[in-house]
Amino acid sequence: MSDGTSKRRLRPRAVLAVAAGVLASLDLLVKTAVVAGLSQGEVLDYGLFNLRLAYNTGVAFSLGAALSPWTVAGVTAGIVAVLALFLVRTAPRLSVPSLVGAALLLGGALGNLADRLDGAGVVDYLHTGWFPTFNLADVFVVTGAGLLALGSLLGPSAARNGN
Repeated sequence: MSDGTSKRRLRPRAVLAVAAGVLASLDLLVKTAVVAGLSQGEVLDYGLFNLRLAYNTGVAFSLGAALSPWTVAGVTAGIVAVLALFLVRTAPRLSVPSLVGAALLLGGALGNLADRLDGAGVVDYLHTGWFPTFNLADVFVVTGAGLLALGSLLGPSAARNGN
């Protein structure tokens, strides 16, 4: 198909895939820098946030930390695969805010999944003192989920297409 319809369907999917890949790469680069520059237990205090290296072998808030790292990685991979399939299939119908949210959500999920594959757990380093330690991928996931939901509530994809 060479009509405009197939191009419109391809573009949001390509944007989603490229943006998610760039965001996951950015997350992994930051994690690599933190691991290289900060020893476990060391704290760099920046006021509102501290940098504190930690490894989370579980999922959100360390739930499931007692499970085998490979069990957690396998279940996480399955969830990320289903999420990716859903987002790629729905991308052409998403509003711009929802598409941005989808890219953030998928990029963060991919970053944490890739980080988990060495068996050591996810590298966390952002600490506030009143909230569990987290990372950039976690920020992407939470922000992305919020934008995806908000964009879905605000309006259909017609707003993006100018219809």
